[in-house]
Amino acid sequence: MKYLLTGQETKRLKFRLLKAEDFDSWVDLFKAYKIAEYLDLDPKLSQSELCQIWFDKAFHRYENDLGGMNVLIDKKTNRLVGQCGLLVQTIENMERLEVGYSILPEFWKNGFAIEAATKCKNYAFENHFSDSLISMIHIDNLSSEKVALRNGMSFEKKIKSFNIFRIDKENWKL
Repeated sequence: MKYLLTGQETKRLKFRLLKAEDFDSWVDLFKAYKIAEYLDLDPKLSQSELCQIWFDKAFHRYENDLGGMNVLIDKKTNRLVGQCGLLVQTIENMERLEVGYSILPEFWKNGFAIEAATKCKNYAFENHFSDSLISMIHIDNLSSEKVALRNGMSFEKKIKSFNIFRIDKENWKL
């Protein structure tokens, strides 16, 4: 399965594949304010329905070599704190590789998103997956925008209600 960081680690995090038994831990993400909108999902759906859509997309990506989100496990507590990964996205009829990240609300503001996103960026460039990477972020999601900027990305353009941030391999520094 291409683009997945299964078995990779950072200082505080371990990366692994999403499993069906992660559902009960992950459903808490969908309790967060405006999270459905930020993820381009229908905010009228229940938290459980939103989580099921997330899982269906994740497993579809895994099965079709479209990259995917890796579960992030805190090495110290062994708890699931979020997901991050490299995702193949089609934007304006062009395939692009995205660094995507979502952290459970109880773990926000702990630096997990930037730690995992930086690992994904470095992994993608080290393995020559692409000459550029993006992060596609809802225009109201300022916290995720800050992560993209800290990950060396800069604003590229706005598409509908999403801002595209980009970094080129030639500007990448470990």
